[in-house]
Amino acid sequence: MSSPYEPYQPHTSHPPPPPHATYPWQAAFPAEPTEPPRHRTPENPPLGNHSDLRVLRTAYRLQRRVATLTALGYFLLFLILSAFAPDFMGGEVAPGLPTGLLLALLQLPVTWLAIGLYEHTARRYVDPIADRIRRQSQVDAKRDAGQRGAGR
Repeated sequence: MSSPYEPYQPHTSHPPPPPHATYPWQAAFPAEPTEPPRHRTPENPPLGNHSDLRVLRTAYRLQRRVATLTALGYFLLFLILSAFAPDFMGGEVAPGLPTGLLLALLQLPVTWLAIGLYEHTARRYVDPIADRIRRQSQVDAKRDAGQRGAGR
């Protein structure tokens, strides 16, 4: 036994560290780099990632705004003129036909114009994009069905 005045002699061999991680964010063992899986990427990305959907949403949003602002803009103009320009609205365009009544009667043709604009922009801009996406999704569905059928 050693005396209390002699320096402490530590053990020269230490036990190995435990096989578990000390902290939750530490890996128990160093991860070996794995090779990424090799698979073919389709020429056309899946429909959910397709940029045409964004283009379609943008075209549809623009179409809605143009039609809505046409009808509501005219009606708002009519309301503002009625509230703040009563002399103008009370003036006669023709004998017995005040300006306010004429503008009120023009609300129906302006609404028809908004509907016509909506249909025109749909046929010209939105429908071709939707048709292209529809055709592409049909091609993708057939390709996926063919791959599933070949995998059996």
